[in-house]
Amino acid sequence: MKNTADVLLINAHILTMDEELTQYRHGALAVKNDSILAVGPEAEIKAEYDAPQVVDCGGKILMPGLVNAHTHVPMTLLRGLADDLRLDVWLMGYMWPVEREFVSPEFCRLGTLIACAEFIRSGVTAFADMYFFEDDVAQATAEAGLRGVCGQSVLKFPTSDAPSFEDGLARARTFIQKWKGHPLIVPSVAPHAPYTTTPEILKACAQLAAEFDVPLQIHISETALEVENMREENGMPVVPYVKKQGLFDAKVLAAHCVHIDEGEMRTLQHARAGVAHNPSSNLKLASGFAPVSKMLETGLNVGIGTDGPASNNDLDMFEEVRLAAFLAKTVSNDPTSLPAPQALAMATRIGAQAMHIGDITGSLVPGKRADLILFDLSPLHNSPRFERDPNGAYAQIVYAGKSTDVTDVMVNGKWLMRDRQMLTLNEAELLAQAAAYAHKIDAFLTAREQSVLSKLIALGGSSEEESYEVQVKVKLQDPARVKPALSSPELEIVYARHYRQYDIYFSFDDPSQGRLRYREDDIIDAKGKVGNVRTRLTLLGENREGGFDQDVLLSRSRYLAPATQTLRFYREYFKPVDEKVVEKDRLRWLVKYKNEEFYINLDTIERPDMGQFLEIKSRTWSRKDAQQKAKLSVELLTLLGVTEGEHITSDYVALA
Repeated sequence: MKNTADVLLINAHILTMDEELTQYRHGALAVKNDSILAVGPEAEIKAEYDAPQVVDCGGKILMPGLVNAHTHVPMTLLRGLADDLRLDVWLMGYMWPVEREFVSPEFCRLGTLIACAEFIRSGVTAFADMYFFEDDVAQATAEAGLRGVCGQSVLKFPTSDAPSFEDGLARARTFIQKWKGHPLIVPSVAPHAPYTTTPEILKACAQLAAEFDVPLQIHISETALEVENMREENGMPVVPYVKKQGLFDAKVLAAHCVHIDEGEMRTLQHARAGVAHNPSSNLKLASGFAPVSKMLETGLNVGIGTDGPASNNDLDMFEEVRLAAFLAKTVSNDPTSLPAPQALAMATRIGAQAMHIGDITGSLVPGKRADLILFDLSPLHNSPRFERDPNGAYAQIVYAGKSTDVTDVMVNGKWLMRDRQMLTLNEAELLAQAAAYAHKIDAFLTAREQSVLSKLIALGGSSEEESYEVQVKVKLQDPARVKPALSSPELEIVYARHYRQYDIYFSFDDPSQGRLRYREDDIIDAKGKVGNVRTRLTLLGENREGGFDQDVLLSRSRYLAPATQTLRFYREYFKPVDEKVVEKDRLRWLVKYKNEEFYINLDTIERPDMGQFLEIKSRTWSRKDAQQKAKLSVELLTLLGVTEGEHITSDYVALA
């Protein structure tokens, strides 16, 4: 009497993708409930099993579904939003501001469903994701019927779903507790990257992942700049740094690893960490070439990922596999590097192992989940079909196959697509909802692009309150008088500072936008050494608000923001039409005069060489207060011995 299966797939060329790369040219596979019951030669399987559903595969390739080892699926709604930019400009100048404005549970759910539809059509049955509102990502993934390792992101700054890292960590704990043990979803925690977290965050995330025995996802050494900054700030490369924080107490899935050395590879391998190689994303963002062949030689489990659809811009894993093979050959200058069978294994069995789900998926062996696809090798672009070389099928799939060749998809024993017909998702509805989001995001960015202030605020950390100040500026004929005059009993010196200031002023086509100043302050200590350096952005209004007697001015429209990125970043992000440079040596005193605070600046303008100036400034918030401080400013000029000299009503940049 035969054993009973639920589904019997016959007349298939089966690529099991197991450790031995076992093939059955005329094979069959039996499915019972959610798992593979048996696989082997068709005659043997048909002799042993009966099933109410028998599928004739028509000679197609039957293989495991592809495994996408790294992505951010809700970002399908940001696909094509801002391309051909550097990673930092793309991420901090566009992605993060838009995410702060739009990312919500509804956004993540819709973006995930669109991604799942694309995955199913292109033969992906499992993927690793890290994003915000991951509970909604997981829910949508399960509804679509796909398998997901879903990572709740944790960062050191406020995000769409967590105002603080503690909130993000608490959200991750709740998420893991809810989904642990689900048949399709493996919950995980995802500290975004070393440069967007802290040692405390990395340690807490590793402890959380270890407590629940779930994976931990993180970006590692994606760019050369990231590695350079890590060495400068912490005296070590990225992998030793995260190891020091106890990250490898968890089951780590490290995305990118473009710029790691052999010692770091061994560290990852000893920690049983998986790596997600993202060839398209790394090429598009010019991040570099990951040393994939060397990682595989070291024994690392290296999977392949698409990265997010905003940085790729598609989720086509067949394209990624082909590109991974080609890149490995080019980088090593060896056409035998990463042959087709190994490349396809990275996208199936090895990828599943990298994601720490290799025990349940990634190859067609009895006991593993029935996650499988049918792949048609008959189209014109993949003809003819040679059978002399046993590896010919792998080469056809990797080098000539396309995602459109996938005809059928099963996950966990359930059909998600039959004969190219989607069974769990309504694509037309998803497309209509995506178009509505695109319209809203376009409107947001269009409005922002018209305003330098909006772009400044979008970077985060800006002070959005206008700052008014009364100021008087005089070009000095005799600077030597100023310092002795500061010892007057009418003045109380609160503190004294010495700066070297390097200012670059950006100008724009529309003068009403004002000027944006990028300033580096070198704070000089008592020994004449640079004790500290700070950088900031200041948006200066085009016009003065008004004036008082003796050329005392009231200035406004000054918005401040920390300058945490490179000057090159701000050039590319703000796109100024002109730049001017002013360099000066500044002696500054904060003094109290008649119970009011004033800043006294003694400036030597060195570039361009314009001589010495005295500035007196004071913050003000009312017209009456401004009038009083204007009067006191004139008195201070006299007190400091400045009875003559040219009064200046322009900023230094205008004089330059």
